[in-house]
Amino acid sequence: AAAAAEARFISSAKGKGLFATKNIRKGETVFVERPVVSSQFLWNALYNYRACDHCLRALETAEENAQRLLGKSSLVLPHPEQCSIRKDLHQQCPRCQVTYCSAECRQAALEQYHQVLCLGPSRDDPTHPLNKLQEAWRNMHYPPETSSIMLMARMVATVKQAKDKEWWIKAFSQFCSKTANEEEEIVHKLLGDKFKGQLELLRLLFTEALYDEHLSRWFTPEGFRSLFALVGTNGQGIGTSSLSQWVHACDALDLPMLQREELDAFIDQLYKDIEKESGEFLNCEGSGLYVLQSCCNHSCIPNAETSFPENNFLLHLMALEDIEAGEEICISYLDCCQRERSRHSRNKILRENYLFTCSCPKCLAQADDADVTSDEEEEGEGETDDAELEDEMTDV
Repeated sequence: AAAAAEARFISSAKGKGLFATKNIRKGETVFVERPVVSSQFLWNALYNYRACDHCLRALETAEENAQRLLGKSSLVLPHPEQCSIRKDLHQQCPRCQVTYCSAECRQAALEQYHQVLCLGPSRDDPTHPLNKLQEAWRNMHYPPETSSIMLMARMVATVKQAKDKEWWIKAFSQFCSKTANEEEEIVHKLLGDKFKGQLELLRLLFTEALYDEHLSRWFTPEGFRSLFALVGTNGQGIGTSSLSQWVHACDALDLPMLQREELDAFIDQLYKDIEKESGEFLNCEGSGLYVLQSCCNHSCIPNAETSFPENNFLLHLMALEDIEAGEEICISYLDCCQRERSRHSRNKILRENYLFTCSCPKCLAQADDADVTSDEEEEGEGETDDAELEDEMTDV
């Protein structure tokens, strides 16, 4: 079937945008996209959020997932048959033991980047250059995580392994790039106040672990900063969860009314208990680079949204409204709470994290509103200073 959307150049200020090529109905999936490259966040993996090393599919059963998030190994979930995890299909890399959800993912990783990144028996050796790089990154970028140095490592490894290196370099170069001072702002946002010294340390460790003469520009101070900014601006958060898959499946069950009420009450209580124990970190989380999705511009009244309903890195873009052929498809870079705030507050977040001021219909309609944040917003002000550097982590 012909694609329902295509990327078009808008202007040098706005760059590209995504436009509908035919009429799209509300609730329809505009497209499903696989990332060029993706990677789980490092703290997320360290805290035993077990995900396929390639597609980020959650590897725990829904029950194991709930037990870990609750800190309670005795928990039993009803309707275990609604859990979609197939442990019999899981495979490990025979050399370094990272786990995949299937033979297909193990093979895909091996063919694209894993030959270069496989640690083999050095997996637990702290002096291995890749382990030093990851350790340095974790010490700079604490949860809530928005990016990973391993996404960049996989980009390098992909080009290193590729027969057609130029094809991949071109694929990565189509992601929106920034000027030097914009790049600096994004890196600053990712690394905090000490960013210059930290960036140089990362660059040296990155070079030690991965240097390749075909990519020598990526290892220079300017090139490394550009790579960093590319991932910071274009990275899309990915969230997967076997528990939420199980909940969706349970919601779809046709049950007698009493059983339905019991099950709903059980699930509601489960989520309350988990929140007390684990806070908001429910998902296996990572990020990826998506060619089409990265062309979607922001609107404070988006007509589409991204999600990961297959419990892996496949991104679904779904229409929130009817969209006519030729109309621009926009997503929101802000979460629901941030979208409800004043134009001034919304634009403060967008400028700090994405380096632009929004001129969507909602912002234009509110253009005459006073440029102050209301009192109750001032109280919430602190919470959004770290507004996700990527699109909000989408609940699966």
